[in-house]
Amino acid sequence: MPMTPAQRHRARVLAAQQAEAAAATDPHGPMQGAEHELMLAQLHQHLRTLKGIQSVERKIEAKRTMLADFDNYLDGVLEADAGAQDPVVTTTLVWHLDVGNWLQGLQLADYAIRHQLALPDQYNRNLATLLLDEVSEAALKGQITGQQALVTLAKVDQLTTGHDAHDQARAKLHKAIGWACMGKTSTQDVDVKELQLDMASLAIDHLTRAMALNDKVGVKKDVERLERRIKDLLGSSAAP
Repeated sequence: MPMTPAQRHRARVLAAQQAEAAAATDPHGPMQGAEHELMLAQLHQHLRTLKGIQSVERKIEAKRTMLADFDNYLDGVLEADAGAQDPVVTTTLVWHLDVGNWLQGLQLADYAIRHQLALPDQYNRNLATLLLDEVSEAALKGQITGQQALVTLAKVDQLTTGHDAHDQARAKLHKAIGWACMGKTSTQDVDVKELQLDMASLAIDHLTRAMALNDKVGVKKDVERLERRIKDLLGSSAAP
Protein backbone atom coordinates (compact mmCIF):
# COMPACT_ATOMS: atom_id res chain seq x y z
CA MET A 1 0.00 0.00 0.00
CA PRO A 2 1.46 3.43 -0.96
CA MET A 3 2.48 5.69 1.91
CA THR A 4 0.47 8.81 2.66
CA PRO A 5 2.23 12.20 2.49
CA ALA A 6 2.30 12.27 6.30
CA GLN A 7 3.92 8.82 6.43
CA ARG A 8 6.52 9.82 3.83
CA HIS A 9 7.34 12.96 5.81
CA ARG A 10 7.66 10.98 9.03
CA ALA A 11 9.98 8.43 7.40
CA ARG A 12 12.19 11.21 6.03
CA VAL A 13 12.37 13.03 9.38
CA LEU A 14 13.14 9.82 11.30
CA ALA A 15 15.91 8.91 8.89
CA ALA A 16 17.48 12.35 9.29
CA GLN A 17 17.24 12.25 13.07
CA GLN A 18 18.70 8.74 13.30
CA ALA A 19 21.54 9.61 10.93
CA GLU A 20 22.46 12.62 13.06
CA ALA A 21 22.26 10.57 16.28
CA ALA A 22 24.44 7.77 14.85
CA ALA A 23 27.08 10.23 13.67
CA ALA A 24 27.05 11.99 17.03
CA THR A 25 27.79 8.68 18.73
CA ASP A 26 30.56 7.74 16.27
CA PRO A 27 31.30 9.99 13.26
CA HIS A 28 32.61 7.01 11.25
CA GLY A 29 30.45 4.33 12.82
CA PRO A 30 27.45 2.42 11.51
CA MET A 31 24.01 3.87 10.95
CA GLN A 32 21.58 2.95 13.72
CA GLY A 33 17.90 3.36 14.56
CA ALA A 34 14.52 1.80 13.95
CA GLU A 35 13.99 3.39 10.54
CA HIS A 36 17.39 2.17 9.41
CA GLU A 37 16.62 -1.35 10.65
CA LEU A 38 13.34 -1.28 8.73
CA MET A 39 15.12 -0.22 5.52
CA LEU A 40 17.88 -2.79 6.08
CA ALA A 41 15.29 -5.55 6.41
CA GLN A 42 13.61 -4.30 3.23
CA LEU A 43 16.96 -4.30 1.44
CA HIS A 44 17.71 -7.89 2.48
CA GLN A 45 14.28 -8.98 1.29
CA HIS A 46 14.88 -7.38 -2.10
CA LEU A 47 18.35 -8.93 -2.33
CA ARG A 48 16.85 -12.37 -1.82
CA THR A 49 14.36 -11.66 -4.59
CA LEU A 50 17.12 -10.50 -6.94
CA LYS A 51 19.19 -13.59 -6.19
CA GLY A 52 16.38 -15.70 -7.62
CA ILE A 53 16.32 -13.78 -10.93
CA GLN A 54 18.67 -15.03 -13.65
CA SER A 55 18.09 -12.40 -16.35
CA VAL A 56 20.19 -9.23 -16.02
CA GLU A 57 17.47 -7.28 -17.81
CA ARG A 58 14.82 -8.52 -15.39
CA LYS A 59 17.09 -7.74 -12.42
CA ILE A 60 17.41 -4.14 -13.62
CA GLU A 61 13.64 -3.77 -14.01
CA ALA A 62 13.13 -5.25 -10.54
CA LYS A 63 15.62 -2.78 -9.04
CA ARG A 64 13.83 0.09 -10.76
CA THR A 65 10.64 -0.86 -8.90
CA MET A 66 12.38 -1.64 -5.60
CA LEU A 67 14.17 1.70 -5.36
CA ALA A 68 10.94 3.57 -4.63
CA ASP A 69 10.85 1.82 -1.23
CA PHE A 70 13.96 3.74 -0.14
CA ASP A 71 13.23 7.24 -1.47
CA ASN A 72 12.04 8.82 1.80
CA TYR A 73 14.80 7.23 3.84
CA LEU A 74 17.50 8.39 1.42
CA ASP A 75 16.06 11.91 1.35
CA GLY A 76 16.31 12.04 5.14
CA VAL A 77 19.88 10.71 5.22
CA LEU A 78 21.02 13.19 2.57
CA GLU A 79 19.28 16.03 4.41
CA ALA A 80 21.11 15.17 7.64
CA ASP A 81 24.44 14.89 5.77
CA ALA A 82 25.88 13.13 8.83
CA GLY A 83 27.95 10.40 7.17
CA ALA A 84 27.27 7.21 9.16
CA GLN A 85 28.30 4.00 7.40
CA ASP A 86 25.17 2.67 5.75
CA PRO A 87 24.81 -0.30 3.35
CA VAL A 88 21.33 0.91 2.42
CA VAL A 89 22.82 4.09 0.98
CA THR A 90 25.71 2.42 -0.82
CA THR A 91 23.68 -0.46 -2.24
CA THR A 92 20.89 1.76 -3.55
CA LEU A 93 23.54 4.10 -4.96
CA VAL A 94 24.75 1.26 -7.18
CA TRP A 95 21.18 0.27 -8.06
CA HIS A 96 20.43 3.81 -9.23
CA LEU A 97 23.44 3.60 -11.55
CA ASP A 98 22.36 0.14 -12.71
CA VAL A 99 18.94 1.40 -13.83
CA GLY A 100 20.26 4.63 -15.37
CA ASN A 101 19.10 7.08 -12.69
CA TRP A 102 22.31 9.07 -13.10
CA LEU A 103 21.25 12.18 -11.20
CA GLN A 104 20.12 10.23 -8.12
CA GLY A 105 23.08 7.87 -8.26
CA LEU A 106 25.64 10.65 -8.44
CA GLN A 107 23.88 12.60 -5.69
CA LEU A 108 24.31 9.58 -3.42
CA ALA A 109 27.87 9.07 -4.68
CA ASP A 110 28.74 12.66 -3.76
CA TYR A 111 27.49 12.00 -0.22
CA ALA A 112 29.25 8.63 0.02
CA ILE A 113 32.61 9.90 -1.23
CA ARG A 114 32.58 12.98 1.01
CA HIS A 115 31.89 10.80 4.05
CA GLN A 116 34.15 7.91 2.98
CA LEU A 117 31.37 5.33 2.96
CA ALA A 118 32.52 1.85 1.97
CA LEU A 119 30.74 -0.19 -0.68
CA PRO A 120 29.39 -3.61 0.38
CA ASP A 121 31.98 -6.38 -0.03
CA GLN A 122 30.32 -7.97 -3.06
CA TYR A 123 31.30 -5.08 -5.32
CA ASN A 124 35.04 -5.77 -4.95
CA ARG A 125 35.95 -2.17 -5.88
CA ASN A 126 36.18 1.15 -4.18
CA LEU A 127 33.51 3.70 -5.05
CA ALA A 128 35.74 5.85 -7.26
CA THR A 129 36.63 2.87 -9.46
CA LEU A 130 33.02 1.75 -9.65
CA LEU A 131 31.87 5.22 -10.76
CA LEU A 132 34.61 5.44 -13.38
CA ASP A 133 33.81 1.98 -14.73
CA GLU A 134 30.02 2.01 -14.70
CA VAL A 135 29.23 5.54 -15.87
CA SER A 136 31.97 5.57 -18.49
CA GLU A 137 30.82 2.23 -19.87
CA ALA A 138 27.25 3.50 -20.10
CA ALA A 139 28.39 6.53 -22.10
CA LEU A 140 30.62 4.46 -24.38
CA LYS A 141 27.66 2.18 -25.16
CA GLY A 142 25.41 5.14 -25.91
CA GLN A 143 23.16 4.72 -22.87
CA ILE A 144 23.98 8.35 -22.06
CA THR A 145 24.48 10.71 -25.00
CA GLY A 146 24.80 14.34 -25.96
CA GLN A 147 24.83 17.05 -23.33
CA GLN A 148 23.63 14.61 -20.66
CA ALA A 149 26.72 12.46 -21.25
CA LEU A 150 29.06 15.45 -21.01
CA VAL A 151 27.45 16.71 -17.79
CA THR A 152 27.29 13.26 -16.18
CA LEU A 153 30.88 12.36 -17.06
CA ALA A 154 32.10 15.76 -15.85
CA LYS A 155 30.44 15.08 -12.49
CA VAL A 156 32.14 11.69 -12.26
CA ASP A 157 35.47 13.35 -13.07
CA GLN A 158 34.85 15.92 -10.33
CA LEU A 159 33.84 13.31 -7.75
CA THR A 160 36.76 10.96 -8.41
CA THR A 161 39.61 13.44 -8.90
CA GLY A 162 42.20 12.86 -6.19
CA HIS A 163 40.76 9.46 -5.23
CA ASP A 164 42.70 6.26 -5.83
CA ALA A 165 41.44 4.18 -8.76
CA HIS A 166 42.90 1.85 -11.37
CA ASP A 167 44.52 3.65 -14.32
CA GLN A 168 42.43 1.55 -16.72
CA ALA A 169 39.23 2.84 -15.11
CA ARG A 170 40.33 6.46 -15.30
CA ALA A 171 41.45 5.94 -18.90
CA LYS A 172 37.96 4.70 -19.67
CA LEU A 173 36.51 7.95 -18.28
CA HIS A 174 38.76 10.08 -20.50
CA LYS A 175 37.86 7.91 -23.48
CA ALA A 176 34.16 8.35 -22.69
CA ILE A 177 34.52 12.13 -22.39
CA GLY A 178 36.47 12.28 -25.63
CA TRP A 179 33.88 10.21 -27.46
CA ALA A 180 31.05 12.28 -25.98
CA CYS A 181 32.74 15.42 -27.31
CA MET A 182 32.86 13.76 -30.73
CA GLY A 183 29.31 12.40 -30.50
CA LYS A 184 30.65 8.87 -30.91
CA THR A 185 29.56 5.61 -29.21
CA SER A 186 30.57 1.98 -29.60
CA THR A 187 27.74 1.49 -32.12
CA GLN A 188 27.84 4.87 -33.88
CA ASP A 189 30.87 6.49 -35.44
CA VAL A 190 30.99 10.14 -36.51
CA ASP A 191 32.42 12.22 -39.32
CA VAL A 192 35.06 14.35 -37.58
CA LYS A 193 34.87 16.85 -40.45
CA GLU A 194 31.67 18.08 -38.84
CA LEU A 195 33.39 18.87 -35.52
CA GLN A 196 34.14 22.45 -34.55
CA LEU A 197 37.56 23.37 -33.17
CA ASP A 198 36.51 23.64 -29.51
CA MET A 199 34.98 20.15 -29.32
CA ALA A 200 37.71 18.57 -31.45
CA SER A 201 40.38 20.07 -29.19
CA LEU A 202 38.60 18.96 -26.01
CA ALA A 203 38.11 15.48 -27.43
CA ILE A 204 41.76 15.04 -28.39
CA ASP A 205 42.91 16.26 -24.95
CA HIS A 206 40.87 13.58 -23.21
CA LEU A 207 41.70 10.81 -25.69
CA THR A 208 45.41 11.59 -25.43
CA ARG A 209 45.14 11.40 -21.65
CA ALA A 210 43.32 8.07 -21.98
CA MET A 211 46.18 6.69 -24.08
CA ALA A 212 48.75 7.90 -21.55
CA LEU A 213 46.95 5.98 -18.80
CA ASN A 214 46.29 2.85 -20.86
CA ASP A 215 47.94 2.34 -24.25
CA LYS A 216 45.39 -0.37 -25.08
CA VAL A 217 42.35 1.87 -24.53
CA GLY A 218 41.57 1.83 -28.26
CA VAL A 219 41.50 5.49 -29.31
CA LYS A 220 44.64 5.82 -31.45
CA LYS A 221 42.74 6.13 -34.75
CA ASP A 222 40.36 8.68 -33.19
CA VAL A 223 43.34 10.78 -32.13
CA GLU A 224 44.83 10.62 -35.61
CA ARG A 225 41.54 11.68 -37.19
CA LEU A 226 41.15 14.54 -34.72
CA GLU A 227 44.71 15.72 -35.35
CA ARG A 228 43.95 15.98 -39.07
CA ARG A 229 40.68 17.78 -38.39
CA ILE A 230 42.32 20.32 -36.07
CA LYS A 231 45.13 20.87 -38.59
CA ASP A 232 42.55 21.52 -41.32
CA LEU A 233 40.60 23.92 -39.11
CA LEU A 234 43.68 25.88 -38.07
CA GLY A 235 44.92 25.93 -41.65
CA SER A 236 41.63 27.30 -42.98
CA SER A 237 41.47 29.97 -40.28
CA ALA A 238 45.01 31.10 -41.09
CA ALA A 239 44.33 31.33 -44.82
CA PRO A 240 43.97 34.89 -46.20
